[in-house]
Amino acid sequence: MTIDLTNKNILVTGASRGIGRAIAEALAKSGARVAVHYNHNREEAEALAAQIGNGSRAFGADLGTGDGPLQLWEQVTDAFGKVDVLINNAGVAISSDMEKDDTDWLHDWGHTMMVNLNATALLCKKAVAHFKQQGGGRIISISSRAAFRGDTADYLAYAASKGGMVALTRSLARAYGKQGIKAFIIAPGFTRTDMAQDFMDQYGEDYALNDIALNKLTEPADIAPTIVFLASGLADHATGSTIDINAGSYVH
Repeated sequence: MTIDLTNKNILVTGASRGIGRAIAEALAKSGARVAVHYNHNREEAEALAAQIGNGSRAFGADLGTGDGPLQLWEQVTDAFGKVDVLINNAGVAISSDMEKDDTDWLHDWGHTMMVNLNATALLCKKAVAHFKQQGGGRIISISSRAAFRGDTADYLAYAASKGGMVALTRSLARAYGKQGIKAFIIAPGFTRTDMAQDFMDQYGEDYALNDIALNKLTEPADIAPTIVFLASGLADHATGSTIDINAGSYVH
C-alpha cells in the first residue's frame, strides 16, 4: 500500500525532537507539507523543516501560555492557507512528589495541564472551526497508556492530563463526525525519547523494560507509520478510537 499525502498541510506540535520529529519525517516522506512546531529548539526545527522538504516550515510558540496555541494556529494558517490535519503531540512530564510544598505542586500540575490539555483543547477549537469551513479534517492526539492504567504517584498530573486528552478527542469525534471531522487517539507507552529518559533516569531502564511485553523499548519510528495511516483518510471509520502502541503495556 502506498500512502500519498501530497497537497496535505499537517501541523505537528512538539515536532523538533522525539515522537513529533519521527512523525514529521514520516509524513513528509508521504508527500505532506509539515508545520514543524517547536518551543525552544528553533535550530533543530528549522533544520528538520529544510531536511524533509515539501515546503515544510518551522513555527515557534510556547504552548504553556494561553496565547501560544492561538498564535501558533494563526501563524500556520497565514503561511499555509489551510490545515488538513492537526497532530497534538507536544507534552511535558514533570515529576512532582506528593510531599512537595502545595504551591509548588499546584504549579507543576497547572503547567502540565496547560501544555498537555489546555493547549490541545485550544488548537482543537481552532481546528474544528477551520475544518467546518473546508468540509472536514482530521485530529490525531498523542495521549499515553497512563490515561488508561494510571502512572506513578509523582506523575499524577501527567496521567490526568492525558486522560483529559482522551475524553476531549472522543467527544470531538462524536460531536463533529457528520461535519467531516475525524479524531483519533494514540496511546504510547515508554518510548525512547528525551522526555522518557528523565523518567528512566529516576526509575531505571529495567523498570521500563519489565513493564512491557517486548524485549526492547518502543522507538519514535515505531509510532510514526500509524500516524501517517490515520492522516491519510484510510481509517476514518476508526474515528473516536484509541490505538495502543505501547508494547503490550496492558491487555484487556
